[in-house]
Parts: sequence; C-alpha cells; structure tokens
Amino acid sequence: MTMRFMFVGDSCTIGQAGDHTWRYRMWQHLEAVLPGRYEIVGPRTGLYDSAADAPLSHAYADPAFPASARRHLAGWGEGWLHMAPLIGETVTATGADVLLVSLGLIDLGFYTNSDQTTENVRAFVDAARVANPHVRSVVMPVIPNIRATYDAPFAAECARFNELLAKTVADLDTAASPLLLATVPETYELGTDTYDGTHPGPSGEHKLAASFASAMHQAWGLGSPYSGGVAAR
Repeated sequence: MTMRFMFVGDSCTIGQAGDHTWRYRMWQHLEAVLPGRYEIVGPRTGLYDSAADAPLSHAYADPAFPASARRHLAGWGEGWLHMAPLIGETVTATGADVLLVSLGLIDLGFYTNSDQTTENVRAFVDAARVANPHVRSVVMPVIPNIRATYDAPFAAECARFNELLAKTVADLDTAASPLLLATVPETYELGTDTYDGTHPGPSGEHKLAASFASAMHQAWGLGSPYSGGVAAR
C-alpha cells in the first residue's frame, strides 16, 4: 500500500530559490525508510522567487530533487488562515493520507491572534477529515524566529498559541484520524539553524525533518528514526 504524504506550510516550508528545504530532507528520509511505499503529493512544486515576488522558481539547491517529490501545499506569506479553506479540496484531489504541517508564524505576525489562529487550526482539521476521515496529521508548533526576540507582544502570542495548539491537538486526536504534535528541537538556534533569523538553513532543515520523522516513528511506528543528520549536506 502506498502512503501519500503532503507538506503544508508557510515560507519556511516552501523555501526560496537556492534552498534545499526541509521537504527535501524529508524526501531523503522517506526514500531511506519507505522505499517504493510512499508518494509525495500536492498541487504546487515551486519555490518562492523574491525577484518576482511569486512562487515561480524551480532552482532547488539539488537539481536531482525529483519533480514528483517537490509537490507540496505551501506558500510564502500563507498560514492557517489561508490553508484552512484549501485543505479539504486538496486532500480530496491528491488522496493525501499524512499531512506534515508547519504553520502559524504568518498568522500571528500579520493576520490573527492566538485564539483566532487556533480556530483556524480546528477548521483545517475538520475540513481535512471531511475529505479523508482517516487522514493522519503531524503539526509543528511555531518555530523560533528573530521577531520574537525583540517584539514582546508577538513573542507572547507565539508562546500562547503553542500552548493552545498542544491542547487542541490533544483534544482533536482520534484513533480513526490521529493527530500529533511535533517537538521543536531544543537545539534549534537562530544563529546557526536559520540564514536570516527565520528561515531554516541546512542544519535547521535537518532538525525540522527529524522532528516530523521522530513523531511518526514514536507514535505510529512509521518508518524509523531520522536517517539524515544535522551534519549532512
């Protein structure tokens, strides 16, 4: 049986021209632990092109990254607010079985407070389950970012949302449609794991992919512990 994975996220997930992306690191992991038994799905394949201010680039850092593995539902400047209305139709169209989701930073930074963002999480999960009652999801809390180091109200909203997210995941988790909370790596450092204080560089990409892989392995026995490594290229 083929398991279909879909990456859902914001700028940290789509990446921009020249990035590997944590999606690439997860593809390498899936190739190692589920060869021939998985598929990556999604309606988009591009990277963000800053010159065009649009997701038009296909200049991945590794040109050998297969086109079929580049699929995703991620967007520069998009959050739970934007993805909740899209996820149902996208799960239906792609047949996604597992959603790996990293959202929230954009919502809290520009659109919604922690309570409103939590409501959009619930709407997202509900819509995904209408499309596939057995869909599995792994959700990443808001990851460390440079704005939270100097904007105290924003930092407080991020912390509060992460608390609300943990409670929401626990509340919405079911046997038929498991919902997991990934763990932000304790060793994640803005100076070494991002290239601009927000977006992950190579070591950050590995750490994010490892968090998703560990959650699925520990909770569901899916695959194995992360097969990459923060020292890998």
